[in-house]
Amino acid sequence: MESRRMRMPAKEQSQVRGRSRSQGVRTTLLTRVGDGPLLRPTDRWWENQAVFNPGAAEGPDGVIHLLYRAQGQDHVSRFGHATTRDGVTIEERWPEPVFEPDLQDEFERLGTEDPRLVRMDHTYYVTYTAASLYRASDPHPEWLPPGSPPWRVRVSLALTEDFRTFTRLGVVLPEMDNKDTVLFPEKIRGKYVLLHRLPPDMWIAMSADLKTWEDHRVVLRTRPALWDEYKLGAGPPPVRTPSGWLVCYHGIDHHHVYRAGFALLDLEDPSQVLGRSSDPALEPRESWELRGQTPRVVFPSGMILRGDELLVYYGAADAVVGVAQASLRAVLASL
Repeated sequence: MESRRMRMPAKEQSQVRGRSRSQGVRTTLLTRVGDGPLLRPTDRWWENQAVFNPGAAEGPDGVIHLLYRAQGQDHVSRFGHATTRDGVTIEERWPEPVFEPDLQDEFERLGTEDPRLVRMDHTYYVTYTAASLYRASDPHPEWLPPGSPPWRVRVSLALTEDFRTFTRLGVVLPEMDNKDTVLFPEKIRGKYVLLHRLPPDMWIAMSADLKTWEDHRVVLRTRPALWDEYKLGAGPPPVRTPSGWLVCYHGIDHHHVYRAGFALLDLEDPSQVLGRSSDPALEPRESWELRGQTPRVVFPSGMILRGDELLVYYGAADAVVGVAQASLRAVLASL
């Protein structure tokens, strides 16, 4: 089911296109589902400003769990929880946050952000960004623009079986400002594998125990004059296909437009790239993707594969949650 598309003024269209090979071409690989966002803010104080960037994982009972980032009037990020069986209709949404920042933790006292979700056996692994600030007397982080708040961001990990009780494992990459970290849904050659981002590129690393991460290597680099020329980062955890590990990722151009595309990694050695989107699979076009806390953003963060159908959940303009679908065969053929 394709959403109703809104006609945009020519000025908005040119802003969205930015510098991309797809300039002037309406992308069709990912098709929006429904007539608007899947999740919007509610009147609850902790999520009445924005809900976005959901992790997604399917349970053994066929229920898809969405763990989403929520912001209220205090501008602190917490996680809300919603469920769906068909992937596109919300059945339950909990009235209280299920995960909040630990105010005694120096790394996450200002918020927990952008959860990514993967299930191994009966346990759900949650990688998320822990947010805090450096001291004003510390050197300003090089990855941030001069004059901006000196955000300190770390990758943290938590485990849950029921989305009510979480076990925190703490920061897993303590020595670096880092974001956009996802675990592979199974071990490869006996080790856990994750993708992470040291700006501007996507990296891969391995661990025997989820604590010490080694063999850090760049797996995807930015590409001049394309839709991912400025920065890029992993979206949802990779999905195993017969052709390789399918990665959905976001790319940013020099106009700060966020788009989504795909890459294919080798099953046995995921540091090897087998294919990559030349053109974006999804870009901001709807009004709720163009305007929000951060305009012109589609930010993929959850992906479910059912047969040949891919469902991609994404944050739109740092304000709401959207869902789009594609044929797996079509995606693989495009790479």
